[in-house]
Amino acid sequence: MQEAERIKAAQNGDREALVQLLRDVETPLYRTAYYMLGNEQDALDATQDALIKIYKSFHSFEHKAKFLTWAQRIVTNVCIDKCRKKKDAVSIDEHEFVLNQSGSSYVDDEMDRRMIAEDIQEAINQLPENHRAVVIMRYLQDLSYKEIAEAVDLPINTVKSHLFRARQQLQTLLQDLQKGGVSG
Repeated sequence: MQEAERIKAAQNGDREALVQLLRDVETPLYRTAYYMLGNEQDALDATQDALIKIYKSFHSFEHKAKFLTWAQRIVTNVCIDKCRKKKDAVSIDEHEFVLNQSGSSYVDDEMDRRMIAEDIQEAINQLPENHRAVVIMRYLQDLSYKEIAEAVDLPINTVKSHLFRARQQLQTLLQDLQKGGVSG
């Protein structure tokens, strides 16, 4: 069954069709929540909250956007609300690194990758909420400008502007993190 058929069936009361739609969007919603909130537990909570909201408000879905885009808007709003409630936004999970003294290039490369990933996550977490949301949707969820605009309810040019400013901020933040990071 295609998504459009599944949506129509779900809106006509087919509970299994709705459950399948929710399953289809659960992973992308979790990824968005994880990158916005920075830790697994908060991401799981936000994903669950978003799925409940989607379930309860499914009757209001109007087919103006893709179902996933509509769902992304909901999870983004849930995450923004959680960030505002938390006030200090996102904290990075601290990872302990055990250095292998053997000098193994695999271990060093893996450690470099992890450190780079942590720096990127930390830089994304320092972005303002509106910039963080569009960066996550564009570069981590691979949504088009149009889909992002629909998800955050902004004009496409505003989305592009947010992305441009976010890239500038990320560049500065990553340079600062690199300067303050451990040198090899």
